[in-house]
Amino acid sequence: MPETITDPRDPRVADFHDLHAGDRRPGTERGTGPVVVEGVTAVERLLGSGLRVRCVYGVPGRVGALDVPAGVPVYEADKWVLSETIGFRLTRGVLASCERPEPPALADLLAGARRIAVLEGLNDHENIGSIGRSAWALGIDALLLDPTCADPYYRRSVRVSMGHLLTTPLRVLTDWPGDLARVRAAGFTTVALTPGAEVDLRDVDPVQHPRTALLLGAEGPGLTDAAMAAVDVRARIPMRPGVDSLGVAAAAAVAFAQLR
Repeated sequence: MPETITDPRDPRVADFHDLHAGDRRPGTERGTGPVVVEGVTAVERLLGSGLRVRCVYGVPGRVGALDVPAGVPVYEADKWVLSETIGFRLTRGVLASCERPEPPALADLLAGARRIAVLEGLNDHENIGSIGRSAWALGIDALLLDPTCADPYYRRSVRVSMGHLLTTPLRVLTDWPGDLARVRAAGFTTVALTPGAEVDLRDVDPVQHPRTALLLGAEGPGLTDAAMAAVDVRARIPMRPGVDSLGVAAAAAVAFAQLR
């Protein structure tokens, strides 16, 4: 049975205190600490993922509808106490926290993948979440991020991905762009998506290139010169004249579908 929370500062729900200030507490190193998951769909995906869930917290109707594994602490509160706990009005009605997924070794991640996406310099959490959702839907087997990307397990990233980032094999590369050589050595054709390229993405035949790593850069600056120099192919999405580019999340979805 869920336990009722009446004090917004109750230490049992400390994972959710003041989320408006960010998921990472002062003094906590980037990329560490629990993952906060928001919304019924994402929480349900977490509960079925096999990850270690720390607790579930929400309004009674939403909490009661969840199939929470035995042993996971479950807390409920009215919407006003819940809002005071997290620092804003939560329309989705339920949150959960879990331990961070353990990143797979790069060699293991590459060995089990056919299509991967490699992200450089993406500092918008919602773009990362949207790319994670498209990646899961469109046959991308894993995600690699350079060290300057935003945290893929930040609450907004996970929410926008509908929880798919929690179960997608994912690793932050420490040697950038040097680790791209390991990707190529594993048999992947590395393709940089950039609007100024001469190669049409439709000409990158997924049959001829059965293992593909697609590189995506931040909106505005795009991929760095160092990353572009390390790839096999530079390709563009064909668009109407006068259109400079798509947003990175939209471009990723188009490219993922094209390279299936």
